[in-house]
Amino acid sequence: MLIVNVPSINGLGKTKGCEKAGEKILEALKNIHSNENGKVIDFNLLDKKNIHIDAENIISSQENIYDEAMSIFNSDERILFIGGDHSISYPLGKAFLRYCRNEENIKEPTLIVFDAHADLMKPMKEPTHEEWLRALIEKGFPAKNVLLVGVRNMRKDEIIFLKEKGIRIISMNQLQSDLEDACDIIMEFANGEDKESYLSIDIDVIDPAYAPATGYPESGGLSSREFIYLIQRLQRLKSLKAIDLVEINPEKDINFDFMTTKLGAKIVAEMI
Repeated sequence: MLIVNVPSINGLGKTKGCEKAGEKILEALKNIHSNENGKVIDFNLLDKKNIHIDAENIISSQENIYDEAMSIFNSDERILFIGGDHSISYPLGKAFLRYCRNEENIKEPTLIVFDAHADLMKPMKEPTHEEWLRALIEKGFPAKNVLLVGVRNMRKDEIIFLKEKGIRIISMNQLQSDLEDACDIIMEFANGEDKESYLSIDIDVIDPAYAPATGYPESGGLSSREFIYLIQRLQRLKSLKAIDLVEINPEKDINFDFMTTKLGAKIVAEMI
């Protein structure tokens, strides 16, 4: 697996600090010597890469993320991108869509998004972390191939857009009712020889009792143990090409003994 640090934010100042997450998560990963499947993790042997970001130029940064991602997707590796805020998923998602539509290897793109919020607000020219998913769908990502998991706070406009486009959703109630069955549904959604899957993880899908250091914490989320169960199963998907992990803010985490950053490192370790 290739681990790619994408230290970019576009949250109108609300996500400042998230650009430091990749560096801090990788630092915390040095203290994880194996994952729960017994795979030894030697930090020095991990394949790692940084994408250059111009913090003063959002347009340039998003273009560079897209270009770099296109090159990375064409490798045979599974990729884990560490943000940054959720705005990075817009250029990454565009690159993933183009990769799947390569005439030499056409695949059906599927996108699974773990998030407390739908991120379906009407997008600005350069979509922020609250608009990236709608912008990606409006750019051509098939809405029927998008699955939102754990959403528990949506605006009226987002609910209307979600229903109009037929975007599928697995609610927190459904997850809490039968976590194993919900995971089966997610895996069935992503499985298929003709499919290529992208998993996008906003840390706020996890309850702030376990992941407090994020921009928009929403109570009533998954426990860290429940989420680890889900990703331990999802990482087995043959169709899984890429993952992103976003919205961890180390600056806020100082007051919580870096609990959220350490959880981010744990998630990375379980995906390796």
